[in-house]
Amino acid sequence: MEATICFIGAGNMAQSLIGGLISSGYDKNKIIATDPNQEQRDLVTQKFAIQCLADNDQAIGQSSIVVLAVKPQILQQVCAEIENIVNQQNPLLLSVAAGIRSADIARWLGGDKAIVRTMPNTPSLIQSGATGMFANDSVSLEQKSQAEHIMRAAGLTIWVDEEPQLDAVTALSGSGPAYYFLFMEAMEKAGAELGLDAKTAHLLTLQTALGAAKMALESHQDCQTLRRNVTSPNGTTEKAIQSFQSNNLESIVKTAMQAAQSRAKELADELGG
Repeated sequence: MEATICFIGAGNMAQSLIGGLISSGYDKNKIIATDPNQEQRDLVTQKFAIQCLADNDQAIGQSSIVVLAVKPQILQQVCAEIENIVNQQNPLLLSVAAGIRSADIARWLGGDKAIVRTMPNTPSLIQSGATGMFANDSVSLEQKSQAEHIMRAAGLTIWVDEEPQLDAVTALSGSGPAYYFLFMEAMEKAGAELGLDAKTAHLLTLQTALGAAKMALESHQDCQTLRRNVTSPNGTTEKAIQSFQSNNLESIVKTAMQAAQSRAKELADELGG
């Protein structure tokens, strides 16, 4: 029997997960959402034909899984509001609030709780995401499976063994889409400066990015081998790659990701205070 899932917060991420679950065949009657905004509740009810309530306690009281899908800055306040019903119901808690450690969520809720912390990225909004996941010691194997099923509605899921590894996930896949957007932005601009019109440069950039990612996903070869396969000796690609390497692209990427990881740790300290 499918568990009843309650989404606290009915914003974009919650809607993406709800839509993915329903598309995979999950029973709509087993999905509840809450939101303080009447317009948002009406939108979600019309879009998915599920219950969307104003009362968090009422929704949690019907559920064995609670997805905390509110902004990180208000999660502590929300936890204070739902602490009593959570302690009565003892649900699995699944957090999609970036940067909030599981120990802080447990503390805000008054003690030991089964918590899965996740780090999704923005392509999750179109069911093409990559999500890092960590389960604390109170989460059972069945609950891990339930949490994974929910997050797979938004794309790929990867478990990490230690919660600090989620800071590295943040630096790689959490922030990663912006790195690719920046690189694509630079390619578009360079293409236009080389003589292409802006629309052509834009379309060629996006299709090339899509094609490269699809090849990497579907190939048994690693990215280094795929790169070498399209880099003919003394050809055009080799000249471009040599230019990247002479400007220390690998070091630039490593330094940037270290900065993102460091900031992820700082934010967790700030938000968990």
